[in-house]
Amino acid sequence: MPEIEGGDAPELRGALTLRWLGIDTYQEAVVYMTRDCHVCRSEGFAAQSRVQVALGGRHLIATVNVVSSSLLGHGEASLSESAWRALDAQEGARVQLSHPEPLESLSVLRAKVYGRRVELQGWREVLADVVEGHYSELHLAALVTACAGDRLDLAETIALTQAMVEGGERLQWPGSHVVDKHSVGGLPGNRTTLIVVPIVAAAGLTIPKTSSRAITSPAGTADTMEVLAPVDLNVERMRRVVEQEGGCIVWGGNVRLSPADDLLIRVERPLDFDSEGQLVASVLSKKIAAGSTHIVIDVPVGPTAKVRSAQAARVLGERLEAVAQALGVHARVHVSDGMQPVGRGIGPALEARDVMAVLRGEPGAPADLRERSLALAAQVLQFAPGAVPGATFDTARRLLESGAALRKFEAICRAQGDLREPPRAPLTRAVNAGCTGMCVAIDNRRIARVAKLSGAPRAPSAGVELHVRLGERVEKGAPLYTVHAEAPGELAYALSYAAQHVDIVLVEER
Repeated sequence: MPEIEGGDAPELRGALTLRWLGIDTYQEAVVYMTRDCHVCRSEGFAAQSRVQVALGGRHLIATVNVVSSSLLGHGEASLSESAWRALDAQEGARVQLSHPEPLESLSVLRAKVYGRRVELQGWREVLADVVEGHYSELHLAALVTACAGDRLDLAETIALTQAMVEGGERLQWPGSHVVDKHSVGGLPGNRTTLIVVPIVAAAGLTIPKTSSRAITSPAGTADTMEVLAPVDLNVERMRRVVEQEGGCIVWGGNVRLSPADDLLIRVERPLDFDSEGQLVASVLSKKIAAGSTHIVIDVPVGPTAKVRSAQAARVLGERLEAVAQALGVHARVHVSDGMQPVGRGIGPALEARDVMAVLRGEPGAPADLRERSLALAAQVLQFAPGAVPGATFDTARRLLESGAALRKFEAICRAQGDLREPPRAPLTRAVNAGCTGMCVAIDNRRIARVAKLSGAPRAPSAGVELHVRLGERVEKGAPLYTVHAEAPGELAYALSYAAQHVDIVLVEER
């Protein structure tokens, strides 16, 4: 090795000092470098370049963002919060930046883009690189686009689902019947899970429920549950809760079940692509990874729901049941009414209030949420060995009305760490009817948008409280819905959107 005269030995090529900036990019790994950085210039890195970042024994591939201001000094770099956590970085640490090795799985992605079928091994390679963070947002968008519509046949959907299961943790539970319930989504306020789980667990079945947080909606099941109890449990804590109480309701992202799916959903939802194959793989991979053997899947159908026709529901149901059977689990599809939101609340705390009202048997509890939950719980209870199909609805109702479901829910919350009352928003404003008449339509997507603009789910008490249902008579000036917010700006933002879309709750003058 040649000697270099004069002074100390040079620093490692491509090394920069980390500085904490605290930039949240959700799950995207980003490295921030100055435009005149010696590493940028010598390695030819530019904005949107993909680089390998190494620290200690860890490494990841990140996207370069170029900083032109004084946020970073000479020889400094920063990382997005997700990349910082992944590398277990500390401020002042020295990171090594280099060009990443070419991704072999991109040939599989290109084949899919050009319409070729991908076999199981190909999906394994692609998803391994996705989980490792080797794919950029552009790669992920190309993958989602290549699979959109009807571009995944049944065989490919089975292979994709299996590869997703293999790409993360897989839980196992004692017994031959481990049940679960899932909704394909698209219906605001549809928080039946928080009622179904305690009913089913009180009946003696095992139901380890992992749920998602919202990405573009005003609340996910995990967001609503988090208002009432902790959901960020690791696998060991989750297992203890299930062993103690027979069920749980936790955030799936903390237990790494089908992690590739979380990354694909992050890109798929903003694009608003309808991909039946990806939906099936997403739902079933997480259920199978969670150790479920018997699954009830709720498919709400309505013109502003995710599934918009009975025909689409039938096709989706057949695909779900066929893929489940191929992978050795039992799935039963339950088609439900998706014409309007469920319950009154849309947003974490408002939905939690509806749930607790049903569990506590309060006189004003939303009847539609109660009946929908009982119907789904009855479907799940039919999986119990020796169950009599015609009797399971009565069993579910008895467990709810006797208080057994409430006691089980409270026990699950305490086992997960706490039991809390939902907060109330400090700011509210009603949107009133402009005429007297009949409520003939409620736009699920737009009412959810109002709740999102009001701050939900980041602001737990924000959202929308509905006051009317389809078919009800409304008097002029009566409140149609109330917007709840934690900040004046968010309240004004939501009300501005509502004013531009006066038909969100449509009242036909009569």
